[in-house]
Amino acid sequence: KYDYEEIFNPLLYNKELFERSGHWEHYKDNMFMMEVNEQTFCLKPMNCPDTMLYFGSKKRSYRELPMRVAEFGHLHRNELQGALSGATRVRQFCQDDAHIFCTEDQIQGEIESLLAMLDEAYSVFGMNYDIELSTRDPEDFMGEIAVWDRAEAGLKAALEASGREYTVNEGDGAFYGPKIDFQVRDCLGRSWQCATIQLDFQLPQRFELSYTDSDNTDKTPVVIHRALAGSLERFFAILVEHFAGAFPTWFSPVQAVIMTITDDQVDYAWEVAKRFKKAGIRVEVDDRTEKIGYKIREHETQKIPYMLVAGGKEAEADSLAVRNYTGGRRGVMTVDSIIEEIVERIQTRKLDVEIHESELAEASPDEELAEEMVQRGY
Repeated sequence: KYDYEEIFNPLLYNKELFERSGHWEHYKDNMFMMEVNEQTFCLKPMNCPDTMLYFGSKKRSYRELPMRVAEFGHLHRNELQGALSGATRVRQFCQDDAHIFCTEDQIQGEIESLLAMLDEAYSVFGMNYDIELSTRDPEDFMGEIAVWDRAEAGLKAALEASGREYTVNEGDGAFYGPKIDFQVRDCLGRSWQCATIQLDFQLPQRFELSYTDSDNTDKTPVVIHRALAGSLERFFAILVEHFAGAFPTWFSPVQAVIMTITDDQVDYAWEVAKRFKKAGIRVEVDDRTEKIGYKIREHETQKIPYMLVAGGKEAEADSLAVRNYTGGRRGVMTVDSIIEEIVERIQTRKLDVEIHESELAEASPDEELAEEMVQRGY
């Protein structure tokens, strides 16, 4: 949709790559290294240097810009043991990284596009964020101050053109350029730094990158580094807290579980499960010889969005008794109507905050079957 190409580069590089990029000087203490045939190799801690190699692998034209290159790269950082924290701070992680190669005139438009991507991504999870503009560290920076000033001015212009409110975080930029950080707020109001947009005039120069402009001269591109979720492990840990483990239907690892009351419904439950899977629904069947109340309590603890009960009359009527984690008992619905509802929730990315009264009314449970379920203690 946003016109990215995806690549996957190696994980292991000679340290010369990071010396060329400047990361060795600023970051070597956080890198995993090994000696091979009297040469030092490193597990890459970021995707930037090798993406520069990718851009420079052939002659580029101004017609290719902006060129958006994404990589879900597996990264390794030798974090101090005391800094590690569950899944929010780990030594090996996957980052939804991308680098945009563009001209200076294209910076503002690209950042506006990135802000639209952020809104689209975070609204799906019902999360808000605050924006920080991080500027040059007066002691630890690479390149000329005049270039930094241009980069900072470019980010400010893009933010102001978008009408977004932001604060300035003096001296917290990356060593190669200023950045926009997005502090995400979870359901408890806690702040997490996830997404980032960084403007870089330095790396293209260090890697001698160029493109042929419309006047047939070679020019150096600007690079925008960006991540939306950042570390996927960290973002997932934040989502677990944000949803308190009760993921919306579209996001839940198990979207529905079909529970049998007696062994007579086992075949029916598995046939219904096949129909769910064909519709793209992640479903499990619980056909254990346990009491139905025990099964319900167990899956309620696991916060399964749809808990579906199959009894004798449900099997005869091609239906299931429906219980939602967020909405409680729904009554009895036909299998087709349940599938239609779940598929609609998946496609529209609904948050499942609650099952609305209108949806309860639309279920139209069969009174006889509903009464039977009440008698069974459901």
